[in-house]
Amino acid sequence: MRGHGRDDPLALDRETMRQLGYRTVDLLIDWLEREAPPLTRATAAEMRERLHTPPPEQPEPFEQILEGIERDVLPFASRDGHPRFFGFVPFAGTWPGALGDLIASACNLYVGSWMESAGPSQVELEVLGWFKDWIGYPADAAGSLVSGGSAGNMTALACARETLAGPMRDDLVLYVSDQAHSSIARAARILGFRPEQVRVLPSDDAFRLAPSTLRAAMEADVARGLTPFLVSASAGSTNTGAVDPLTELGEICHERGAWLHVDGAYGGFAALADPALVPGIGHADSVTLDPHKWLYQPFECGCVLVRKGRVLREAFEIVPDYLRDARAEAEEVNFSDLGLQLTRSARALKLWVSLRFFGIEAFRSAIRRSLELAQEAAGRVEASESLELMAPPSLGTVCFRRRDLDEEANARIAAALEQSGTGLVSSTRLHGRFALRLCVLNHQSGSEDVEQVLAFLETAQPAAEAPAYERHPTIVSSWPGLPRADVASLRALPLFAELEPDQAAQVAQKASLLEAAAGDAIVEQWSLGSEFFVILDGTAAVSVDGERARDLGAGEFFGELRALEWGSGYAYPRLATVRATSTLRLLVFPEGALSELVERYPSVGRIVREAVADRLPRHS
Repeated sequence: MRGHGRDDPLALDRETMRQLGYRTVDLLIDWLEREAPPLTRATAAEMRERLHTPPPEQPEPFEQILEGIERDVLPFASRDGHPRFFGFVPFAGTWPGALGDLIASACNLYVGSWMESAGPSQVELEVLGWFKDWIGYPADAAGSLVSGGSAGNMTALACARETLAGPMRDDLVLYVSDQAHSSIARAARILGFRPEQVRVLPSDDAFRLAPSTLRAAMEADVARGLTPFLVSASAGSTNTGAVDPLTELGEICHERGAWLHVDGAYGGFAALADPALVPGIGHADSVTLDPHKWLYQPFECGCVLVRKGRVLREAFEIVPDYLRDARAEAEEVNFSDLGLQLTRSARALKLWVSLRFFGIEAFRSAIRRSLELAQEAAGRVEASESLELMAPPSLGTVCFRRRDLDEEANARIAAALEQSGTGLVSSTRLHGRFALRLCVLNHQSGSEDVEQVLAFLETAQPAAEAPAYERHPTIVSSWPGLPRADVASLRALPLFAELEPDQAAQVAQKASLLEAAAGDAIVEQWSLGSEFFVILDGTAAVSVDGERARDLGAGEFFGELRALEWGSGYAYPRLATVRATSTLRLLVFPEGALSELVERYPSVGRIVREAVADRLPRHS
């Protein structure tokens, strides 16, 4: 890097720059070709032992620095290029994309204003134009490359609120499926949506948001004087790869004047292989995409697109005095006016380089190959005597389990797979049922890799311990104090029968007693209370959409779906009406109590999860 002679302490001469670059590239190529497990863990203590040092006052040899990276940093991370990395969402990059990142970093390109980055800005516009064509968006749509799907979802929700409502209002309601990504919850929380303003709606047996469910929830909210504001639908949910019925959901949004956002971070680029895989995505008001998934780009590389491009600028453009010199002229684009970041890098360059180097057909073929491998995996599971599918396979994701093992043992065979170095799968919950999750997106995976992983899981002995795999955080409310419930009555209930006396006493302190007369409604469908109820004596009837679904008696419970959080304090509305059919005595646990009960007492968690798995597909 050219400096100013002896006055520049950070300058390097040309030959030194070449030598450092060649040595770095050699290390990277050797590392990428090296045989190693898909994931190597390390404890915090181990990493501190390797890396914790004070900052050096004097220079260190570059060779020594690289040796430290190779020995103490790179080994302790997931290897995205491993062909049997099937956990979470694989993120196998490409070398030309990495070189595009190197160019952007070495030149330190700033792509916030057209004045300072006409060339890189036009590259981003070109790439965004390609994306718009692939999903069926009009030419006047606008967008921006962001850090990932989470930033894309946040940008889209902020744009929608500014466009439809302006400042935050108490009457706005946001609708999501229980299969939506946790970043939607985070975005809603940041934007100021309180728990009662977010409806977490149950998915159907195929883990899609049913239009009838959305319509009923909106009608109930309109009757309360509330305003349906936004629906976040999935074009490839993270859990199962399911694609919501986007066209039908869009029609309902149009009727109500609501915004349809499609989170296509996982599966949106399936449109490149076959637009029929994500039908209706082009009619959404906004779409999130993730090129660092199915376009095989290095992190970080997400995208948000808004169908009416002008509203994206209107939502974010702010021009203080110190930026007036950089204000865009006609047909120029300042990307800092289209999102959250003022300082932003040239994320488009790696896309532009790799897409041109390989050609679009190569990426189309890689996506199709992933889809075919996932179908092979699903067929292999269906043919197995010990494995069974837990959900319809979709967009490269296959959810299954070992039928001869319980939930804990299934988690421990996934741990055994990881510990063997053979491969990696992750886990999830589907309507309360634990499932192993195999996700095929890696362009380096083949049939033999799928076979090797499934064969291992068919016969593996469970590991001694199972590390946590579920990525979505749970945010649990604290319990407020309430009158004591009767301890003896509580221990007689099946839900609490396995608790020790002191545990039962602690639980009893959190509950209150409620009596209801025959005919009283304890909860109403689509209402927002979060209490959890356990029947001490008496009977009640559960009805869904006006039809009687089941009867409840002494020892049974209800309200668990609303009382268990989906994320960031948001939860289901009441999905059924429960009405007393006789005099009824109930234990009532306040908001937040059930989540902590499930976390603290395994026997309670097991019984509640079994109930969720039984009731949720029927919305009762």
